[in-house]
Amino acid sequence: MGRESPNAPAATSLLEVVVSSLEDALEAEQGGAGRLEIVRNLELGGLTPSFETVQEICQRVAIPVRVMLRCSESHSPGPDEVENLSQLAENLAALGVDGLVLGFLRNGQVDIAVTHQVLSRAPNLKATFHRAFDETAHPLAEIGRLKELRQIDRILTSGGGGPWETRARRLERYQQAAPPQVTILVGGGLDRVGIEHLLSESQLREFHTGRAVRVPGEACGVVRAERVRELVACLHG
Repeated sequence: MGRESPNAPAATSLLEVVVSSLEDALEAEQGGAGRLEIVRNLELGGLTPSFETVQEICQRVAIPVRVMLRCSESHSPGPDEVENLSQLAENLAALGVDGLVLGFLRNGQVDIAVTHQVLSRAPNLKATFHRAFDETAHPLAEIGRLKELRQIDRILTSGGGGPWETRARRLERYQQAAPPQVTILVGGGLDRVGIEHLLSESQLREFHTGRAVRVPGEACGVVRAERVRELVACLHG
């Protein structure tokens, strides 16, 4: 079963791998992944996986597991969907997962009220605010608002548009604003080149990948341990 990861910013490098099945999860763990994010429909950015898939993975892996909490592509769910997500959070907490992955917006800002409402049903879990963060109007201000939610300990972000040099500078500003409550988790088309650049040019040490460890390298691909191992080797090279 997944173990709880520390709330403080990570002192060592870690690779989080997106998985959609038990087979993906076992390959990721074998390759040296430090944490898993379980989703379905990766081609849609990831939706909530089945309860059975999460349960099966939790029973078979020893690394921390976080679970996507997202019923549709929208970041602004209606009342019924919020209640559904809240119930899912409660159900997933019973499995002993490390945390949840979610992201709600309203008028270009983090929807603090909905985020709190959903997380209150799983009060002992930590959570990653996913890449909905990249759609906020003023990301640095939103980091401050997210720090008010005690359960949020990760923000997943690509660092916005542009080359890695530009993104690295932006991500470094995020990382300076995030501690001690929050760690910046870098994802969004992240590959070996991106990881190597960020390791050399920033203090960022947590990375999130999906397609880069799949064969073929698309949403429909499957995770391969050797692909994961190649990226993990970058972290410790």
